[in-house]
Amino acid sequence: MSEHLNDTACRRESVIIPPDQHPVREEDIDPDALMVLYRLKDAGYSGYLVGGGVRDLYLGKKPKDFDISTDARPGQLRKLFRNSRTIGRRFRLVQVFFRDGKIIEVSTLRSQSEYDEDGDPDKVLPANNTFGTLEEDACRRDLTINSLFYEVENKTVIDYVGGVQDLQDRIIRLVGDPDRRITRDPVRMLRAVRHAARAGFKIEEATWQAIIRHRDKLELCPTSRIRDELLKDLQGGASQAWVELAMQSGLFYLLFPFYEELLTGSEGEAVKKEMLALLGVADRLICEGRKLGKISLDEALLFALPLQPWVKRRFSLTQEDIKGAGHHQAVKTVRAALDKAFSRRLNLTKMTLDSITTLFVNTPVFQKGAVPAGLRRKSYFAACSRFAACCHEAEGGEPAGLSMFALTAEPQKQDSRPAPAQKAIFLNPQSSDKKSGGGYNPAFSSRPEGVFGLRRQGRNLTLS
Repeated sequence: MSEHLNDTACRRESVIIPPDQHPVREEDIDPDALMVLYRLKDAGYSGYLVGGGVRDLYLGKKPKDFDISTDARPGQLRKLFRNSRTIGRRFRLVQVFFRDGKIIEVSTLRSQSEYDEDGDPDKVLPANNTFGTLEEDACRRDLTINSLFYEVENKTVIDYVGGVQDLQDRIIRLVGDPDRRITRDPVRMLRAVRHAARAGFKIEEATWQAIIRHRDKLELCPTSRIRDELLKDLQGGASQAWVELAMQSGLFYLLFPFYEELLTGSEGEAVKKEMLALLGVADRLICEGRKLGKISLDEALLFALPLQPWVKRRFSLTQEDIKGAGHHQAVKTVRAALDKAFSRRLNLTKMTLDSITTLFVNTPVFQKGAVPAGLRRKSYFAACSRFAACCHEAEGGEPAGLSMFALTAEPQKQDSRPAPAQKAIFLNPQSSDKKSGGGYNPAFSSRPEGVFGLRRQGRNLTLS
């Protein structure tokens, strides 16, 4: 069924799979996403569930996101969905808002203009912003398994690129000619490796060889894009498998060039084993957290885990008891080295760099057992405790508890609408002198004397 194409074209004849021949069921689709799809249909537009949502449902997994494509333009979508906003510069997307911070992204079908045969195949193109057809949108996507559409009216799966066959064969394949696709956007190499690691799929040979040939082109991509893709790799719960594939392809040394000498030297196997153990802890926490509830592994912790073997050997921090001026100097030294070797390459924020440095410099104290009382009062105590627990588990110690990483509240996605104004209430049930205004305390203070040690006695203000 999958007549995979090479060169610059992608398959134009669609394969339409009826509902009795695919496992995607409407009851497994998010109700709000279904509402968007049916409203588009009722308004006379075409609407399709696309990308990872269709892929995960086909594999029997619960999708993280439900993205939708349509032939309606952004302006038409804004009129159809009042609870929405438009985002994006090059290509406009419409975000439809629902309760509890849920967002369904709706995009207009995009064109296949990057396949223009008159274009320069060695030029990295910016994202195009032209609208297109269903076929063009499918061919524009990166991987065949992410190029499927679910059509809600007839409940069919539409496949233009052989993605269903690749799902069945457990293969990761770039759409179209892999050399051209990678040259046009080298970040596609990272996405292919990430999806192979997460799904446990094999990367198709032509795609794999193209990755090896063009891996150096990753240097052409904006650092912010590389950072975001790396963070997705570390957050996906399959970072161990990702590191293995990234090392085999050579992409790992483009992201962490300072590791090449260490991993190819006499300590190479030990270093790799340590790194895999540390990332295995993160994978366990993320996967168990999905089953039991929401947990949070912050950006600094995720970046610090794969860096730990290098930092430990570069600075020997676990062998030192750093105090006073020595601690201050260690912070400066480690921070400068991290900035030069890692932070600048990924354009990390100053706050993230400082947080990573804090984790490394304070690790020795936390690994020695009892933590001094003064350190318990530090703002970074909780973050360092979590990092030390991960390192302890990676070294064969007790597993880090999920409760250390639990979120106390579900973070809300940012909404452009202003929050309603809150009316201040001042009340003291011990006083009934309403005319004089006496006895009123700020609502955020539980003390009778008020927040600043002041209290009212009748009309006289005295210091408590």
